[in-house]
Amino acid sequence: MMRDVVRSFAADASSASSSADASAVTGAVVDRARARGDRARELAEKQAPTDLAGVLDASAKTLVLTELLRGMSLTLKYFFDKKVTINYPFEKGPLSPRFRGEHALRRYPTGEERCIACKLCEAICPAQAITIEAEEREDGSRRTTRYDIDMTKCIYCGFCQEACPVDAIVEGPNFEYATYSHEELLYDKEKLLSNGDRWEKEIARNLQSEAMYR
Repeated sequence: MMRDVVRSFAADASSASSSADASAVTGAVVDRARARGDRARELAEKQAPTDLAGVLDASAKTLVLTELLRGMSLTLKYFFDKKVTINYPFEKGPLSPRFRGEHALRRYPTGEERCIACKLCEAICPAQAITIEAEEREDGSRRTTRYDIDMTKCIYCGFCQEACPVDAIVEGPNFEYATYSHEELLYDKEKLLSNGDRWEKEIARNLQSEAMYR
């Protein structure tokens, strides 16, 4: 008995839901048809002018192309205004000292490479883009024999630069290093050191300007 009551209640609920959905669809169709009728009525009421002034005005707009002339006048106005764009690549916008671009390995003024092979950058890299191999020298210092960065994995988070205790690995100001192949973006130690030699002045200036915030 109870099962029949529940089944009857479910059937009534389903019927009510179907009726509500049908009513909503019907209402939407009616509203759309009403909107189409209103639009058609507006177009029908908009007739061609019959008085002399209206005819002359419509003819002038058609023959003289006043809408086109108004648009061209707006174009001419902005043609003489001060430009907000720059002529890249001959002109370039300013870069923040904290800009994170192409990676570079730096040297000391003596020419000795800064990296001490502590591997903190390799450990902290969230993308696991850095691979380092090191060996101990005769004087007891450690230096890298291999320092590779897969630039296609790098997410430019700057963690490697922040983790480095000697400011060896940095992200420099260069952002124009597009290549034609994947292999060209697999940087080795020689490539990173050459980047550091090329951008050392800019990198040192940026690090000096941000020294008090680090």
